[in-house]
Amino acid sequence: MQQRLPSLLDPPILFAHRGARAHAPENTLEAFSLALRLGAGGIESDVWVTRDSVAVLDHDGVIRRGVRRTRINEVNRDDLPEHIPTLNDLLDLVDDALPLSLDLKDPQAVEPVIIALRGRCPERLWLCHPSRDVIEEMRARDAGFRVVHSTRVDKMPGGPERWMATLSGWGVDAVNLRHDDWSGGLVTLAHRFGLLAFGWDLQHAHILEAGLRMGLDAVYSDHVDLMVEVAAREVGGSG
Repeated sequence: MQQRLPSLLDPPILFAHRGARAHAPENTLEAFSLALRLGAGGIESDVWVTRDSVAVLDHDGVIRRGVRRTRINEVNRDDLPEHIPTLNDLLDLVDDALPLSLDLKDPQAVEPVIIALRGRCPERLWLCHPSRDVIEEMRARDAGFRVVHSTRVDKMPGGPERWMATLSGWGVDAVNLRHDDWSGGLVTLAHRFGLLAFGWDLQHAHILEAGLRMGLDAVYSDHVDLMVEVAAREVGGSG
């Protein structure tokens, strides 16, 4: 059994991926509320922007009405289905200190997210994106939120060490990789450059155990109850 390596965040953040999506419709207030009741240490969701510049939470950004498909950015907020919440709806639901991880599906979401966060503890927000241009734009805004680079190891130019050095130089706060990209050595490398190590798609007990033991600073899972149970056993609780 692997000895647990230290994480930089103690305890690690337990993000409910799209809410408690294993037990409720994803990216809905119902799923977010259930995740909190199950003990999640943070909430993850996806952000799109409506035609009238409102940040809303949905995964694929498409509304389906029968055979017709309409993109969220072509529709005003009031014309969206009721199950799609706004970012403000989520912010009103959760405690001001609860970590929120938002995947910016629409690069135009940066400004509406900043507007929604005014006066709402932006430092607990982790904004994620794979694009260098969007990462640089977010970092340049200096609005108090944390910047997360979501990628895969095979997409790191020049290899992990060179790319993590680059991200550190940009002032990025964390690297978010699928769980099977991470190893104890790679987590240690990220930490050496002052980067937090986030892991996504941890859906089974043995995968959660391995991720927490290698020192991940945050994990994302659909199965909030299982994630909380494993974290209680491995690290003593949620963050």
